[in-house]
Amino acid sequence: MLNQVVLVGRLAHEIQINKSDSGKKVATLTLAIPRSFKNMEGGYDTDFIKCVIWDSVAENTKEYCKKGDIVGLKGRVQSRVIEKDKKNETIMEVIGEKITFLSSKPNEEKEADE
Repeated sequence: MLNQVVLVGRLAHEIQINKSDSGKKVATLTLAIPRSFKNMEGGYDTDFIKCVIWDSVAENTKEYCKKGDIVGLKGRVQSRVIEKDKKNETIMEVIGEKITFLSSKPNEEKEADE
């Protein structure tokens, strides 16, 4: 079995780090990734993919990256059940395990991984 995702896109917003109930640092980021084909109107659509990063990966990404920077993310897809409007709903999310900073600082390529 294989559950691996590789994404390259621009950060859609600044990284905000929060603490989970267990005290771990967690951040949610959104990658803006343009599609490689044109839509019916002749333009390119963009997908906005939410990703979750933890601990040192989150800290390093916040330190080295800002909105608009290009990053590469390697991770996995994870499902979890949440309660919404008194109903259980399954959501899918990308858990980032490694991030490569592709445009954060000139002539530098850094990585953040667990």
